[in-house]
Amino acid sequence: MPQQPARRAGSVVRPRPPAEAPPRELVPLERAEALRLLGGAPFGRIVFTVRALPAIRPVNHLLVDDTIVIRTHDGAALTAAAAGSEDTGVVVAYEADAIDPVTRLGWSVVVTGFARPVTDPARLARYRALLSPWVNASMDHTVAIQPDLVAGYRLIAGAAAS
Repeated sequence: MPQQPARRAGSVVRPRPPAEAPPRELVPLERAEALRLLGGAPFGRIVFTVRALPAIRPVNHLLVDDTIVIRTHDGAALTAAAAGSEDTGVVVAYEADAIDPVTRLGWSVVVTGFARPVTDPARLARYRALLSPWVNASMDHTVAIQPDLVAGYRLIAGAAAS
């Protein structure tokens, strides 16, 4: 196997760009369409705060009645943050997308809202039956995110590409 050349400290590493694609246009999505796309995505990324710094975790989710549902484990930082603010919830952002790296077409949705632990036994049972975690861990906690702000965009072929 050939050895990689050593990199100098401070050097810039950039991903190899795909073949040149024409410019794309960013088209805003209506709330309902953005949530529909998010609900069909297999996973997303949750952004929350840990010791006053942003933390991001990839998770799979479920969209039920315009509420994003994720499952967490006992030691998860998000579990602790949401449990500590059960009444008001903890502010989070949730992002999912489907963007083709070659054609540079697709969509992206970012939701901002309050995450709260789910404690109602009927809701817990329903969500646990519908949402299987992707990781091999005991995911005994469930968090629901109420999407207060929803921003969604499609990347479409620009006028120059037509």
